Amino acid sequence: MNYKQTLEYLYSSLPMFQRIGAAAYKADLNNTIALLKLVRNPEKKFKSIHIAGTNGKGSVSHMLASILQCAGYRVGLYTSPHLKDFRERIKVNGKPISQQDVVQFVEQYKNGFEKIKPSFFEITVGMAFEYFEKQQVDIAVIETGLGGRLDSTNVIKPLLSVITNISFDHEALLGNTLEKIAIEKAGIIKLKTPVVVGEMQAESRFIFSKYAIQNKAELFFADQVYKVQQSSIKGTVNPVQEMDILRNGKVFIEKLSIPLLGHYQQKNCCTVLQAVELLQQQSFVVTEKDIKLGMAKVVEQTNFQGRWQVLNRKPLVIADTAHNEAGIKEVMKQLKLTQHKKLHIVLGVVNDKDLSKILHLFPSKALYYFCKADLPRALDAKILQEKAKEHSLKGKVYSSVNEALKAAEKAATKEDLVFVGGSTFTVAEVL
Repeated sequence: MNYKQTLEYLYSSLPMFQRIGAAAYKADLNNTIALLKLVRNPEKKFKSIHIAGTNGKGSVSHMLASILQCAGYRVGLYTSPHLKDFRERIKVNGKPISQQDVVQFVEQYKNGFEKIKPSFFEITVGMAFEYFEKQQVDIAVIETGLGGRLDSTNVIKPLLSVITNISFDHEALLGNTLEKIAIEKAGIIKLKTPVVVGEMQAESRFIFSKYAIQNKAELFFADQVYKVQQSSIKGTVNPVQEMDILRNGKVFIEKLSIPLLGHYQQKNCCTVLQAVELLQQQSFVVTEKDIKLGMAKVVEQTNFQGRWQVLNRKPLVIADTAHNEAGIKEVMKQLKLTQHKKLHIVLGVVNDKDLSKILHLFPSKALYYFCKADLPRALDAKILQEKAKEHSLKGKVYSSVNEALKAAEKAATKEDLVFVGGSTFTVAEVL
């Protein structure tokens, strides 16, 4: 098989959550355990950091990987979903796994897969772990795909567990209350392994404390230690977000600069700093210079995309992968603060999304361009238009995401703002 055929095999013959949703979700780790045994348990042969959370886990994973890289470590990074190319999921020092390595892995173990019948995600986890072992990484940053307790990545014994925050998403699989969702995320807390929780939230605080006590794991709430004192966007050609950060009320880092412009990144920076502090306590040598450089080079070093990403200037076009209640709230808040005459929103969502929780967050004064990403799990644009009407959101239906964006850019004046979002897959198609 060549690379194209290998991808076709991975996408078409295996259940894939990204494409079909809940039907691809496995409610236990048996397949993952069997698959890792087949590939000789590589997860036992490298150090790791495990990251879960409803929002921010991708940002935190990429920032941590970039900082550790600047500190001179060889860093594996496993994230999902990918935006353009499958190989984005598995990187070492920011460089994606080669096409040849993907083909080789599938060819070597294909017969074993036929017996185990793993999902797409389970195979990807096995591939990542085997690759990290082969590449002899010093440490791997592993992001969960969905939830935590039953996520395929939850077979590692990390040096550190990180849970960014809790919000409503994938309720059908993770539970319909914040407490139930917190229990799923808390499933990554391991025996005597320190755990960082990004935000202290009333609904989840008790659950994280309980699980940490049960596992004799030290628990740290990042937002109780680190706070952003002030922040601003600097520069116009290559703008950056600059912030001063306090630790226990005292100045810790001044002028920390990141190329990620979403205001929500301030919370993620605090989570990252708490995680770095705990790694330093475990003999990782990371200086303030490494932190500053790692944050400044996060996009350059890891090719992190899709978070408050500016695609055009006149009109200003911004894309963001926020797709649940908490994420969209943050993005809408920032859109309000971004100077513009008229707002145009290119919107596409997935069909298992509870629209009543998100559509009311969108402004009724904006002009909407409804579309459907090119995958079975995406919601039909006409249905989205009908549902949006119930929340006084009006606009036309377009045959594709790119058609919708073209129409929005054509209709917008230089002083207008075009926003693309609603789902990771909508953003992937315009990048």
